[in-house]
Amino acid sequence: MVTFETKVWEKDWEYVLKGDYLAKMIAACNYNFTKKHVIINNVKNRILVEKLCEQKIKEGTIDNYFVVDDYESEVLNHFDLTIDSFKGGYYYSSAELVGIYICETEYLLHFSSDSFPVNNKVSWIDSALNIMNLNPHIIVANPTWNNKFEEAKFESFDEINDFYLGYGFSDQVYLIKQKDFFKRIYDEKNRASDRYPKYGGELFEKRVDSFMRNNEKLRITHKGSSYISINFPKDWFSRKILRKYISGHRINKMLSVKG
Repeated sequence: MVTFETKVWEKDWEYVLKGDYLAKMIAACNYNFTKKHVIINNVKNRILVEKLCEQKIKEGTIDNYFVVDDYESEVLNHFDLTIDSFKGGYYYSSAELVGIYICETEYLLHFSSDSFPVNNKVSWIDSALNIMNLNPHIIVANPTWNNKFEEAKFESFDEINDFYLGYGFSDQVYLIKQKDFFKRIYDEKNRASDRYPKYGGELFEKRVDSFMRNNEKLRITHKGSSYISINFPKDWFSRKILRKYISGHRINKMLSVKG
């Protein structure tokens, strides 16, 4: 029923694919996924990254991996998009679009590589699926970001069971019904969506946010489960230190500090 996916690129593939970070990320979701995917985007040594993904398949951590470059033309054509239409935001958006395109299950759960689930002893996923199956206006679900439960409540306008209800979309974590996002929904604009970072241009999450607001599509955010944004550093020296820090059992200490 649900595919888990995360993505890697040049500045984070070592964090995700070396050691047990990925296995712990999936396990922390507390859900039995039908499929588990890694999307590879914009890496220098594709052969090496694919080799690490193959190892993750042998270990049983994931079922498959996909390289964005192999699907670029096919995906853009399907969604009736061009690279130029993203106004600089294509590489912030391409992995998400590929993930939706290749997903074969009814639902897709996306975690960005630097978002790690916490406080998931009771699976928010099952509860969200029940609500989304009954209400076609609710098309996105997610845990609360960085334990900011009061902020999530403030951004909502109602509640439903264990969730806050409102607008908004983030590409850090999203649970979606694949068929809703497989449609050509990515060409709408809404002034409220201009709050997204300017450097991202017309990026995926901004486009989705506009579509949702224009068509009264809603998001539910769980009141008790959360995820932590780790924010992997981009410079080489800091990355080298953090790679050692998050290896093995140390990830638990890191998450408690970030939370």
